[in-house]
Order: sequence, then structure tokens, then C-alpha cells
Amino acid sequence: MKRLDFEKNIGIEAYFTNYTGIGGKLRISPEDFIVNEIFLYPKKVEHGCFSIAEVSCRNWETHRLVRELSKRLKISQKRISFAGTKDKRSCSTQLMSFYNVSEEDISSIKIKDVSIKNIYYSDKTIKIGGLLGNRFEITIRNIDKNIQSEQIDTIASYLERYGGFPNFYGVQRFGVIRPITHIIGRHIIKGDFESAVMDYIANPIKGEDEETYKLREELKNSRDFSKALQSYPDTLNFEKAILNKLVVAPEDFVGALQELPKNLLMMFVNAYQSFLFNKMLSERIRKNISLNEALIGDIVFPVKKNVIDNHYIMVAKSNIAKVNKQIMKNKAVVTGLLMGCDSVFSKGEMGEIEHTVIDHEKIDYQDFIIPAIPFLSSSGSRRSVLGIVHKIDWKLHNDTAQIDKKAVTLKFELQKGCYATSLLREFMKSENMRDY
Repeated sequence: MKRLDFEKNIGIEAYFTNYTGIGGKLRISPEDFIVNEIFLYPKKVEHGCFSIAEVSCRNWETHRLVRELSKRLKISQKRISFAGTKDKRSCSTQLMSFYNVSEEDISSIKIKDVSIKNIYYSDKTIKIGGLLGNRFEITIRNIDKNIQSEQIDTIASYLERYGGFPNFYGVQRFGVIRPITHIIGRHIIKGDFESAVMDYIANPIKGEDEETYKLREELKNSRDFSKALQSYPDTLNFEKAILNKLVVAPEDFVGALQELPKNLLMMFVNAYQSFLFNKMLSERIRKNISLNEALIGDIVFPVKKNVIDNHYIMVAKSNIAKVNKQIMKNKAVVTGLLMGCDSVFSKGEMGEIEHTVIDHEKIDYQDFIIPAIPFLSSSGSRRSVLGIVHKIDWKLHNDTAQIDKKAVTLKFELQKGCYATSLLREFMKSENMRDY
């Protein structure tokens, strides 16, 4: 599938810069994508009930790693918490907490390509979003040998001067191979739990391996849960957890969904909110509305000590000059809507964009109250339309994997919730989604 066709399915419909991309390919090896959390350490408490640890891994997606850790420790996955989800095809270091697990038990864990260090006790857990940001070192390989340093410098310099890039939710939010998390989220907020379950376990997507594709297709047509449970490989462990429930209670689709980890379930609704945000941001870019300057009707958030404060400020004629002065000083950001039951819409041009997208989806506030699974209900929020980046260090060099190609290594820091791939797409502008 071509990149822009794929991105359109997740709401990304525009590039920010007009410069020609350098192409290339990401994640040829996990070492090409290094991400380290900028930690917010919970306070040390000698007899605290949480063990805090720095967990480094290679080629492990966070939810799969948590499942493996819970299996080795013989505890529920609910007793393991983390601040941010990391992709499989990477080398990452993140903070995790373990409820009522001893330092000795954690230290004794031996998993391939996983190391655990700096363990201590605290009375506070790690929560989603409980980090300052992420530090990246990423190598783009397979770049045409004719690409020159000036081309990279032009893009990097422009983004640095502007102060950042469009803060799109990246493809990882939706699933690189099976980009369906937002589709499942849409089913959930509309109360169609049967479609949510069947799309998760049975909807075949081109790009999966051939065997898995056939198994999903067969289940979609037959709805034979018992047969699927026997034939699905153990690698589809979340699907098998759902199937286990459906074999016993074929009509209990709410119960089947609840067999999934809480964090994964929440990701479905969050992904749908992300899809809507991407649509709105794409339209703002298409209309050539600034991302680093507020218009009357915009809603801005203050920035305090480089952390965005979710305090709503409506931009009006009376305060617009002051607001834009704060934005220039990196003390405020313009925001876009994350739809929920208590959403606050912008006014003016951005408000028109937000209402148009929501109306097109045929949803409203109340849809985000989910009585069947209450913890999935979402009040909504807002998100900066600009992914802030002040400095991008880069080096163009020969690609050691291919003699006739070049590579570029980039180093930068992003605030929590920002996607490195959304920055890199402005450099690469690749036509093939698999390059990311």
C-alpha cells in the first residue's frame, strides 16, 4: 500500500514542509531505532509496596514484554505498570513498576534481549504518561547516494526555526501491520461490541503473514470459535484469550473484550480519539493555518518548565497578542480536540474544523460514556498541534548495510506523547508505508 493511502486511513492527509524528501527506510535493525525515556522517578520508600525498575529491551513491544514478565513472575499483568508504550522493532529503556514483587524476584528474571537494573522500592506506581519525554537516536538507511547534506540541513533548520512539526499520532498508535485499533475504538464507543471483537480476532489485513491471514479469514466466515482456538498460533495470545471466553460464552462480547489487558483496551478508545485528532490537524494544515501562532477562537495550553499544563485558555481579541507572545517564548501551545464526553471545542476556524470532523463521523459527547465497560469512558482533552523540537543533531554517512547507499543518523528529544515517526516523515516523504 502506498504511504499516503495508508496514512489517510489513520487521518494523516498532509505534509507540513514542501521540501523534497530523502526517502530511505527505518528499522532495518532494532539498533537503528533507539529510544530512552526521560524518567520521572517515584520517590524511594524503604518498605514501599511497588518495586521500580529501569527495563531495557531489544525487539520487544511493551505489552508483549509485560505478558512475558508476568509469566516469569507468576503474577497478573495488572500488577505491572509503565509510563509509555514502546515499539517492537527498537532498542528501548523505560521505567516500570511491579506491585508486591520483591527486588530479588525481579533481579532473578532472565529473558533474552531484556535487562533490568536500578531497582528500588516506592509507595507510588508508574502511570501511563508518567514521564517527561523520550530521547531518540534513529538511523534512516537505504538513502540514495545522490542525497546531499544540504537537503537534510534545509529540512532540519526549517523545523528548528518553526519550533517543531505536526503533532500527528504516528502509525504505531494504530498498528503498523494491522492498523485497526481506531476502528475497534469506534465500534466500542458506538456500543457495537460484537464488531469490536470480530474485527480484532477475525478481520484479515493484507500485510500479515499468509497463515495468519487465512486463519482470520476462516474465522470471519465460519465464526467457529472452538476451531479457531485450536488453530491460532500461540503468538496470537490476545486473540486466544478472547477465543477462550467465546468458546464458553459465544454471545458475551463485552466479557470477551475484558479478557484483554486494561491498557490495551484503553488504547482502542484512545486510538479513535487519535484518528479524529489527525483528521483535524490535517485539515488545519491544508487550510494553511499556523501551528505556532494562535488565531481568535483557538484554545491554548500553558507550558511550565517544558511540561504542557492542561489549563484551557480561549484566545480572544483581548488576549491574542499576549498569548502569541507566550507561544513565541515556548510558554504556550495551540491545541486540537481529543473528543470525549466533556470536550471543549475551539471557536473560529479551528472550531469549524473540529465540528465538521465530528459531524462527519456521526458521533457526539455521550458516545464516550461506556456503561458496559466504565473504565473505557473518556472525558476527552486537547493536544498540542505542534510537536515541539528545538534541536535536531544529524550526520549523513555511508550505509554500512549497503555500499551504494547512504544513511543519516538523527538525535533529538520529544515531549511525552509525541511520535518520532511524525517528525521523520517530513524528512523521508517515502511512498511506501513499509519504509517506516
